[in-house]
Amino acid sequence: MAEITASAVKELRERSGAGMMDCKKALSENNGDMEAASDWLRAKGLAAAAKKSSRTAAEGLVGVAVAGTKGVAVEVNSQTDFVAKNEMFQNFVREVTALALEAGDDIDALKAAKMAAGGTVEEVLTANIATIGENQVLRRAKKVQVSNGAVIPYVHNAAAPGLGKIGVLVALESDAGVDVLEPLGKQIAMHIAAAFPLALDEAGLDPAVLERERAIGAEKAAESGKPADIIAKMVEGSVKKFAKENALLSQLFVMDGKTPVAEVIAKAGKDAGATITLKDYVRFQLGEGIEKEEGDFAAEVAAAAGIKQ
Repeated sequence: MAEITASAVKELRERSGAGMMDCKKALSENNGDMEAASDWLRAKGLAAAAKKSSRTAAEGLVGVAVAGTKGVAVEVNSQTDFVAKNEMFQNFVREVTALALEAGDDIDALKAAKMAAGGTVEEVLTANIATIGENQVLRRAKKVQVSNGAVIPYVHNAAAPGLGKIGVLVALESDAGVDVLEPLGKQIAMHIAAAFPLALDEAGLDPAVLERERAIGAEKAAESGKPADIIAKMVEGSVKKFAKENALLSQLFVMDGKTPVAEVIAKAGKDAGATITLKDYVRFQLGEGIEKEEGDFAAEVAAAAGIKQ
């Protein structure tokens, strides 16, 4: 039996919104496994579905850049938020993001790309780590492009132009003018930042994620005591609801709370007299899926100073 620590209970409580004793029991029932405990709470109806964005912990910046009909988002992580405010770090993220427009989103290729002042991205990053004195990681990048139309960028709570903690790109394929596509793309990008879709459409959802929802739904339904055929329908209904709520095109538009995103796009195209297709999107949230180690800052300072506690 794994030891259930107060910090683990606190983390699960913050992640799930469930009560402290329920979180402790969930961890005990699942041998301290945080993901399994989260699912256990949901199956028992003690917590709402939690998206991975709630696990955001790493610091750094997300950069977005657009040139013509292509755009790219890049994430560079650091250990503390202080570095994200550092001009050297910001300039590095900005330049690497611009480079990725041409070098593409393969991280190895991007690390090998040459920077303006000389040296590769990886070499400059290594030098920055030595100068700033804190570890930094070029974590991921994604490029989107349309043959005709526009790619619209959006940064939520920008730390500097094109830099922030949530970066979004919306790729709209269309013959419509930028006067139509840019405001539409901006609204969709804001929706994406807020609603955190898991895929463009239901067909694009990860089968493993759907199976996990099916398992949770099955456990919930089994407790109802209803006949097997009714339980099967309840489970499939639960999975369909999850898919609808997590696929971008079927999500209800946050601007009005009632119209599916697909219909918003179709109406904009009809009004403009041109077909508009949401070809792709990017949503990078800083530190998404990364667990950050928590330490006792006072103890670290004391240790560095050679002070016994």
